[in-house]
Amino acid sequence: MIHPKTLLRLIHINWVMLAHGLDEIVLKMHFFRSIRFLFLLSPNHWMRKNTATRGVRIRRTLEDLGPIYIKFGQTLSTRKDLLPEDIANELVKLQDRVPPFSNTLAQSIIEQQIGQSVHDAFASFDTQPLASASVAQVHCATLKSGEDVIVKVLRPDIEDKIHSDVALLYELARMAERFWGDAKRLRALEVVAEFEKTILGELDLIREATNATKIRDNFIDSEALYVPKIYWDLTRQKVLVMERIYGIPVGEIDQLKQGNADFKTLAERGVEIFFTQVFRDNFFHADMHPGNIFVELPDKYLAVDFGIVGTLTSSDQHYLAENFLAFFNRDYRRVAQMHIESGWVPAHTREEEFEEAIRSVCEPVFAKPLKDISFGLVLLRLFQTARRFDMVVQPQLVLLQKTLLNIEGLGRQLYPELDLWQTAKPFLENWFKERMGPRAKVKKAMEQVPVIAEQFPELPSLVFQALDGAANSKQQLESNRREIEMLRKQVETNHSSTLQAIIISASLIAAAVLW
Repeated sequence: MIHPKTLLRLIHINWVMLAHGLDEIVLKMHFFRSIRFLFLLSPNHWMRKNTATRGVRIRRTLEDLGPIYIKFGQTLSTRKDLLPEDIANELVKLQDRVPPFSNTLAQSIIEQQIGQSVHDAFASFDTQPLASASVAQVHCATLKSGEDVIVKVLRPDIEDKIHSDVALLYELARMAERFWGDAKRLRALEVVAEFEKTILGELDLIREATNATKIRDNFIDSEALYVPKIYWDLTRQKVLVMERIYGIPVGEIDQLKQGNADFKTLAERGVEIFFTQVFRDNFFHADMHPGNIFVELPDKYLAVDFGIVGTLTSSDQHYLAENFLAFFNRDYRRVAQMHIESGWVPAHTREEEFEEAIRSVCEPVFAKPLKDISFGLVLLRLFQTARRFDMVVQPQLVLLQKTLLNIEGLGRQLYPELDLWQTAKPFLENWFKERMGPRAKVKKAMEQVPVIAEQFPELPSLVFQALDGAANSKQQLESNRREIEMLRKQVETNHSSTLQAIIISASLIAAAVLW
């Protein structure tokens, strides 16, 4: 039974959808079949002149529904393996243009979290926010020790609002899957679950601070990427205090040109940073959209906002790297084998059939010049093809695909001639050599030497225990064999006795009858 409050919100959502001309979605739903004539008879339905594409109308609908729906649309835009291309491309344009909440309330939350007034904690604190998004807003401040910082504070009651809206999204997804045929194909419930996991992860700023610190440590001496320092003594679950960085937003191409930025180096470094995080560190920044990336001239990246990160298992790393290299070499049979071996598609999948499907996707792509090939789109189309073979959705690969598309798009925006394949292939080959080559195997064996050396004094006793155990096992087997033999003989004896008893009984019965 739907709660009245939820029902009213559902009606409001559908009204907004109708206002933006999304009749084809609303009116197709069985839920509205009985009152469909009311919409069709409405003068507004016939007089409306909405010539915008469906992607634009969906984006505007989400913008009108508020911050959580904007955030949902942003998450949905990463699932290009599920959405039609025109809708996915339009949802990418969704931006967090959210009005800031009360300065007094922001200050109150900060003081409650850090246990002191902002005047005691900071030498200066700007009550006017520097930026405001759907989950949090940011204020500038200066520490008593003189460092410039930003103070990120969660919106009040944001967790309750998110739980409420996510519950409503689940309700909408269930209704859609029940009444709208395309919803099952788009895996509406799965997308909502993915969104819930992502957005709830962004509500713990200590977790975000931990992510930032880990990536900062991984790139502490890097000339390509700088991650700001976290001030842990002032960081709490709802408040994060981070070093303030000064750079040019990576999307401001004109400013970068005026500053003589090295666009070629920036584009190539973006690719290198991505592959380093994925394969060397197994910990990657999975929200690398232009709003989170800045440039320190001429060619260094500055990154912020680490609420969303991704990791891979060692087997995923191995299979993914080998898949990438197989792509580079156009070895489609190996790509098919790797998908089956990794468990991404069922073991009963026909290898030849899967190989042919992959070939049909990739060969037209390779007909283009390398600089015109989108590595991210090749990966996307591969996932779409694999889905026809019941590929199990891999959340970590969805994050990786999204990040790769962001990095590649960013690189091409900075330097249209970027050859991602040329940049990535040497990195992957070196990674394989380090992990799978002879040196790697010797190194792995050497790493086991301390363990073996530690157990060496106990080796004689371990051997004795093994031999003793083997002897005991042999004795036990012999004992079991003797018992089985005795049982067999007993069964044979019982069998003979039973036959004799049956014959005697039958003879007595026959004699009695004849008598």
